[in-house]
Amino acid sequence: MKKQIINVFIAAAVLSALIGCGGGQVQNTSADHSAVTSTAAGAAEKEKEGSSVQAGGTQTSKETASTKSNAAQDPKQSAESVTSAQPGTEQQGAEQQGAEEPVEEEIKDKMLKMIIGDTEVSVDWENNESAEALKDLCAEEPLVIQMSMYGGFEQVGSIGTRLPSDDEQTSTSAGDIVLYSSNQIVVFYGSNSWAYTRLGHITDQDAAGMTDLLGNGDVTITISLEDAE
Repeated sequence: MKKQIINVFIAAAVLSALIGCGGGQVQNTSADHSAVTSTAAGAAEKEKEGSSVQAGGTQTSKETASTKSNAAQDPKQSAESVTSAQPGTEQQGAEQQGAEEPVEEEIKDKMLKMIIGDTEVSVDWENNESAEALKDLCAEEPLVIQMSMYGGFEQVGSIGTRLPSDDEQTSTSAGDIVLYSSNQIVVFYGSNSWAYTRLGHITDQDAAGMTDLLGNGDVTITISLEDAE
């Protein structure tokens, strides 16, 4: 009987020991499960942080791209600013050109007048480029030329600049006005043959009248513009 009781106690002890070991294993399993869960949570958190960093980098890249895009657009905007400024420049040029045209028209509506010494003479001016350039030269103020006698048949004087010329071999007569060497005016009271560009002819003086005006010493000639009659 005692032996049976002892065996029961032994069995109970063994069973208790087995139960204790099983509980420890369960506890250890729970602990392992908690550790795994904690590790997974940590990995998820790190992954989340990595995603946040990646998202931040993407956002920064987007901002950089946006900045570059804006920088790329700046030259276009500058070009547009320049383009928008051009019409004003063109308008100013048009206004200036418009202001010059009436002056040119005003000059065309005028005619050249010549005074030899104190005597105004009538001149039939040539319709050529040289005569037109002479008009332009007199637009601001009268052109005063100091003449000198030469050869016993003409007086010649410098105009101080060059005019367009188209020289041809020419036989002159009293009253002729010519351009010589593009920068000198010659008025004849005799005749000569040389390469000149014709400017005009004095119509209200004959050879004797021209000799009286030019054959008695150096004179001053004044050429100016006056309103056409």
